[in-house]
Amino acid sequence: MRKGKKVISAALAGCLTAGMFLSGCGDGGNDGKTEIEILQYKPEAAKYFDSVEEEFNKTHDDIHLTIDSPNDASTIMRTRFIREDYPDIIGIGGDINYSYYVDAGILADISDFEGIADVKQAYLDIGEALKIVPTDGTYILPYVANAAGVLYNKNIFEEHGWEIPTTWEELIALCDDIEAAGLQPFYFGFKDTWTCLAPWNSMAVDLAPADVCKQVNRGETTFSEEYGEVSEKYLELLEYGPEDPFAYNYNDACTAFARGESAMYPIGSYAVPQILSVNPDMNIDSFVMPANSDASKNTLNSGIDLGFAVTADCKNKEAAYEVLEFLYEDENIQKYIDDQNAIPCKEGDFDLAPMLDGMQEFIQSGNMTDYQDHYYPSEMAVDAQIQTFLINQDVDAFLKKFDKDWQRYNRDTIRKVQEYEEEQGNAE
Repeated sequence: MRKGKKVISAALAGCLTAGMFLSGCGDGGNDGKTEIEILQYKPEAAKYFDSVEEEFNKTHDDIHLTIDSPNDASTIMRTRFIREDYPDIIGIGGDINYSYYVDAGILADISDFEGIADVKQAYLDIGEALKIVPTDGTYILPYVANAAGVLYNKNIFEEHGWEIPTTWEELIALCDDIEAAGLQPFYFGFKDTWTCLAPWNSMAVDLAPADVCKQVNRGETTFSEEYGEVSEKYLELLEYGPEDPFAYNYNDACTAFARGESAMYPIGSYAVPQILSVNPDMNIDSFVMPANSDASKNTLNSGIDLGFAVTADCKNKEAAYEVLEFLYEDENIQKYIDDQNAIPCKEGDFDLAPMLDGMQEFIQSGNMTDYQDHYYPSEMAVDAQIQTFLINQDVDAFLKKFDKDWQRYNRDTIRKVQEYEEEQGNAE
């Protein structure tokens, strides 16, 4: 674990600031009960977790649960890892930070947790794929997911008799029809750089290999080879939005879509609560972004929005598992779904929000592919790179910079991958 902690420290120390420490729970103060602390990164779900904490402590005599939901949880998490002050369980997303934590040996193998058997295989596969190099064991319990594609105004579509597109050609033809009807096809909020990732991810899952980042790390391809079509089609999509998409932020775009200023909005399901806060009566549905010409190749862009991991330093894994069992009860998952408009990672008969109806076929069949940006290091600022590309509209310059920066910001990861490949080759 010592070597891993150095990796975490080197990669993330620049993010750390003084005064962000939370103390561990300790062993006393609760009548000898076993203390379990969860530090989770979804502050918007704090009320849900407060209710979970209260209900768990009310129904369990031997364990006392504390759940922290701070606004800067990811930074606090990294700070505590460096200080070797570990919470028992962390709630995180399935992204590059999770990859770093597995690689550093910070997380415990939970493959013996019985609830793993109830997780949808697609999300177990996503968690497995996020490992920097193959590592025995399961290190995250996928809890809920979100999805990105295209939200659309169902009333407007029904009024004009427009059908849901299943190929890129059908999508462009639909955009032309919408413009011919005097309406704007899309709204964008690209003043906030992170919103540039939503269309990018939902197109990339159709047009680039799901493991393109790993292929690049192994030296088997380049982003210039794999991301060309994504880039070209993104520019085409841009033509069907507002005249200056960089003048509007995320809230502006949500508000405009809620007011009927566009027929569609390419964003994730997480935007729905914000849209409904402006127009509670809006009839919203969604469909998968059809980025290629073969409808059978369409896949839902979905990843682990929240999963739970037990830290390797957890002193009482059995008690931690009891907490996970409680969190994973159908009733609690449904409460989270209702509160956060989420998609369950657990198999079962759950009631999903109606605005996910158009994605149900993909959710039920497990036809889901993770967000490409879950593999991007934050230091590379890919969202800002995409925004700059959309402004300059120079595909070649964008892709060359992407390849160059990837080598720069992933130097340690690439070396680790290549060392692993060499070891495997020598072993054979």
